[in-house]
Amino acid sequence: MKYHPIISSKGLLAVWLLLFTVATSVDLYAQEPEEDEIDLLLDELFFNEQQFIDDILNSFNTYNFIYVNTSFYNNTFFSGRDSGIDQFSIVPQVSYYSSSGFNVSVSGILYETFEPNWDYTNVSVGYFNTMGKDKRVTYNAEYTRFFYADGWDTFTNSLSLGVGLRTKKRNLGTTLGVSYLFGTDGSFQISSRTYANITIARQKKSVVRFRPKINFLIAQQTIALEQLNAQINEPSAEIIYDDIFDLLNTQINLPFSISTKSWDFEVGYNINFPSPVKSETDLKTTGFFNLSVGYLLDLDKKTL
Repeated sequence: MKYHPIISSKGLLAVWLLLFTVATSVDLYAQEPEEDEIDLLLDELFFNEQQFIDDILNSFNTYNFIYVNTSFYNNTFFSGRDSGIDQFSIVPQVSYYSSSGFNVSVSGILYETFEPNWDYTNVSVGYFNTMGKDKRVTYNAEYTRFFYADGWDTFTNSLSLGVGLRTKKRNLGTTLGVSYLFGTDGSFQISSRTYANITIARQKKSVVRFRPKINFLIAQQTIALEQLNAQINEPSAEIIYDDIFDLLNTQINLPFSISTKSWDFEVGYNINFPSPVKSETDLKTTGFFNLSVGYLLDLDKKTL
């Protein structure tokens, strides 16, 4: 029997989508020039992007802010795999964060060639906090609801839990997350990220950083296989389905960011090393550039 993998782009999108919302992509870097704590808190709250400094709780009794961010990706890959369609994507996002640990965000994604172009909108509600004397251990929980433009209902919700550990100086760290994606069907995911936070240059009103990361995605995936049945007089193709739980992708992120008092700008290059599963063969390494701009609005300022 000969098997041909048929992995639907929507199925891969679901896995990539969960990775995107929990473990990889929207980097939040805005900050006050003397208060890098806010910058690092934004990173950590998204679990996918980095360090949180305990001084934020010591320096501020309360904080409430809104962060607006738009990211551009010059090409789109699903679980690191090339779908054969070159297209850019744009991801706008609006988020609110409170010193209580509560956070909520609304985001979506627009593809260049998909129909409809606006693929989905998601709303997330989460909680983030720290543990230990040095607050080097972090944890977070999040619920996300997805609204698809085409009414797709296989995966419309996700529940995520994450823990992290970082060095005392908050310049190195690692995180681990577990997620359950569900709707009319269900899927589990495990994602991990190891990162560094390197300050390249600092001025009175700006800072330049390099934040390399390596991410791993292990997920449950249903793969449709085309099977040639030659045991009958007239051979015919049959579709069979197989569930897997395996490493799907390893991704290296190489982002540089420039942050001022309220604005942040980032440019980076990302490399995917997709891992073949079942009958997949000859998966190529893929890469793409990302650009993003963000603005932080401090709701506690008297001038607002």
